[in-house]
Amino acid sequence: MTYIYCKKVIQNGTYGTKEDMQIKLDVFLLNNRITQENYDELTAMLTAA
Repeated sequence: MTYIYCKKVIQNGTYGTKEDMQIKLDVFLLNNRITQENYDELTAMLTAA
């Protein structure tokens, strides 16, 4: 569920700064809220945005 919400936020560009969103992704990964594959995909999307 976290992955889906993060993906929508990145697609909509409603995340504030890229640095803030990257920190959130890091925390979600560390707390096992998203998988490594999800993290890699979301980070790539964030970088491309």
